[in-house]
Amino acid sequence: IFIPEYTQELRLELRGCATNGSLGCPVRLTVGAATLPRNFQKVLTCVSPTGACRLLLPSPPWDRWLQVTAKSLAGPRVLVAFQAVAALTACRPWNLNFQHLPQSSLNESCNASTGLLPPRPGDHGDHGLGGSSRRLGGPCCLASYPVIREDLGVVSVRFRPVDRVWVRVWPTTPSVMRLYMDTGMDSGGSLTVSLRANKTGIANSTLVAVCVNAASPFLGFSTSLNCTTAFFQGSPLTLSAASRKADLIIPYPQSDNWYLSLQLVCPESPEECEQASVLVETTLTVVPCLNDCGPYGQCVLLRRHSYLYAGCSCKAGWRGWSCTDNSTAQTVAQQRVAALLLTLSNLMFLAPIAISVHRSLLVEASVYAYTMFFSTFYHACDQPGEAVLCILGYDTLQYCDFLGSGVSIWITILCMARLKAAQKHVLFLLGTLIFAMSLQLDRRGAWNMMGPCLFAFVVMVTMWVYRCGRRRHCYPTSWQRWAFYLLPGISMAALGIAIYTSMMTSDNYYYTHSLWHMLLAGSAACLLPPREEHTKPWACSQKLTCHYQICKNHREDLYTVT
Repeated sequence: IFIPEYTQELRLELRGCATNGSLGCPVRLTVGAATLPRNFQKVLTCVSPTGACRLLLPSPPWDRWLQVTAKSLAGPRVLVAFQAVAALTACRPWNLNFQHLPQSSLNESCNASTGLLPPRPGDHGDHGLGGSSRRLGGPCCLASYPVIREDLGVVSVRFRPVDRVWVRVWPTTPSVMRLYMDTGMDSGGSLTVSLRANKTGIANSTLVAVCVNAASPFLGFSTSLNCTTAFFQGSPLTLSAASRKADLIIPYPQSDNWYLSLQLVCPESPEECEQASVLVETTLTVVPCLNDCGPYGQCVLLRRHSYLYAGCSCKAGWRGWSCTDNSTAQTVAQQRVAALLLTLSNLMFLAPIAISVHRSLLVEASVYAYTMFFSTFYHACDQPGEAVLCILGYDTLQYCDFLGSGVSIWITILCMARLKAAQKHVLFLLGTLIFAMSLQLDRRGAWNMMGPCLFAFVVMVTMWVYRCGRRRHCYPTSWQRWAFYLLPGISMAALGIAIYTSMMTSDNYYYTHSLWHMLLAGSAACLLPPREEHTKPWACSQKLTCHYQICKNHREDLYTVT
């Protein structure tokens, strides 16, 4: 069944049900797609063959096809004959422009309009279910306000009525605003609705009832205020003399047209609403994160299967949609202690820096210094609230920290392989370029770090096995090297990897990550190979002359005198 725009209700009726082998009417009609959840389906089961069997759906979804499935509940050889008739009650809209707004009664202006409805597909009598009819209601059932959609950015939209922000609300007919959110790009944010009534417009015994629904507006304010349509449970709001403001937040709204319905209601004395009207200011937006997640959170964008979502990444124990729940939040003193732990733990890199310089490993020393510097200031910038210091952009500091950590592990393992100088420096440069590329593709991918490090480990093992075979004994040869350097370094590296991969959580991040810094630096200091035998301490492997040398020929020239 196609449900055209401005359909007020759908009546589905089962007639002429007959069977050849059982009593009753063993037929079940299901309205709605079978692949959707149960609340998106309505079931009509008929028992008596003579009694009326109807299903009434108020405010069905507009401008879409509605699937109707018939299933026989009788046996496999029982024939069932029936006729299903769908009747649509159409609504006469009144499209308002703000230059000619009626000030009192809307029905007088509405009765003078034609209220023509757009045609629906296949509207030529029968509807394919056995019969279909469509009738137009009497007076206008809604006042439609035109709305402008303004795209402000990624998952950021603003809706506003044409020419102004005020909407006039009447007691007899709902005022409806359509929000065009069926683009597929708005469901990753939060729909925020903020309403404010005019100070002098609402009497003490009157209310402004508001409903926010998807697919179709709620139009039954005269019978109920529960905001329930055919398949959706809307979100209700109220404005009164005591509470003139109301706010609503709908996180991750479904991709569809959304409707804001408002109507003036007088539950105690209906006669007070006959000639009354109220102006309501509307602020309708779609934002990626509420209040930009506040001072204790960061708004992040996530892409999954071509869908873009936004959310808050909270810090320092804060929780909630916008990081406003402080039930488990840290105090300012705890934040400062955490910042000091994460930053000062990087001073452990001074040990591998000093050892590298002493053993003439200047490239390795420069990489460790780079890692220590950017890891310190990245974690100083990563802190929320009071304890924060950013010398560069957050994204830049994070990239440099991840790059330095990966390259430090890469060069440490390759340095243990004891390659020739040319081969070692080529692999140093090649690995750095690979790390830079992989971190740009996916900064938090597991194989971005594991892949190059496993390759370096294979190179190191290959070189050690080659030296063992050539020298006919184990490499490294000294047991002191194994006992005091290699085994402690391997133990610290294994413990650090175990903590980083399996023990680190958001609650113990400050302690476990600080321990990871110290274990990484300590393992690098232990695993660095000893100095080459021909290289002196604090000296380069190849000396370069830094002065001019005057060459003089001491041979005497012999001349023949004639």
